[in-house]
Amino acid sequence: MLRIRLETDAVNLILEHVRRKKYEMIMSPAHLVEIGSTARYQERAELMLFLNDFAIRPAWDMGTLRRRAEQLHHMKFGVADAAYVAFAEAAGGIFITCDDRLLRKCVKMETALDAMSPMQFCVKEGLK
Repeated sequence: MLRIRLETDAVNLILEHVRRKKYEMIMSPAHLVEIGSTARYQERAELMLFLNDFAIRPAWDMGTLRRRAEQLHHMKFGVADAAYVAFAEAAGGIFITCDDRLLRKCVKMETALDAMSPMQFCVKEGLK
């Protein structure tokens, strides 16, 4: 229970810094798919408003990203995880996730990105 609270606080702290434009959040089509599957309408609407207001939408080379996602999927990443990692690699930023298994895979498979949990990011950046 404490871990969930700490992760929630870390995510909210990161999002507050995104709002203040200290950090940039990159949006990929994978975000839209996941948000679209969110059951609660109000939660979906709030997420879309946040992304519309604060997320950056790069131009993606979808063919290259699809090939990379397929490679990652063959390396035992789930379909959605492979898509997220492929987009994060292409964006060249830090990939932040609460999914411990996905973090371990990113390290084990030596993906081309810096992956960490929200708490690790907050500690690394000294966020308060």
